[in-house]
Amino acid sequence: MDERRTVKVSKYLSKHLRHQPERIGLALDAHGWVPIAELLEATARHHFPLTRAELDQVVASNDKQRFAIDGDRIRASQGHSVDVDLDLPPAEPPAYLYHGTVGRSLEAIRAEGLRPMNRTHVHLSTDRETATRVGARRGRPVVLSVDAGAMHRAGHTFCVSANGVWLTAAVPPAFLRLPG
Repeated sequence: MDERRTVKVSKYLSKHLRHQPERIGLALDAHGWVPIAELLEATARHHFPLTRAELDQVVASNDKQRFAIDGDRIRASQGHSVDVDLDLPPAEPPAYLYHGTVGRSLEAIRAEGLRPMNRTHVHLSTDRETATRVGARRGRPVVLSVDAGAMHRAGHTFCVSANGVWLTAAVPPAFLRLPG
């Protein structure tokens, strides 16, 4: 499969496994899983035929490991805007985590902290480089440091997705180090 097709399939899967499963007639279970056979049937019905080999290649080659396969089912690893319980156990985070954003968001972040917006969790990275890449998708990146250790000691819950993204409900302003 060529790179253009790989990207197109990945975006299609993200849209339907994270945000709009009903658009192609899918129903995710409570933990975000859907049978692979149902997914492939739905893609064919909606004029985006996909083979199991293509699906496996996209899942295996995705640099961000956005999708997980467990036996005969698949789900997005995180990033859902639909209500799912990823059934991830609480985990003790590293002392600091990072969040990539853009300058135009800083005023709201100073006032309200990090909120999940239209997602179910705030996404955090273990390194500045990843956070920089995330922020750069929306413009000139700004990387925020999150005192995850202090948050955890204060009772905030963290979990980590299959692809290493740290998730939490929100980050209050007191736990952020912002530029300027």
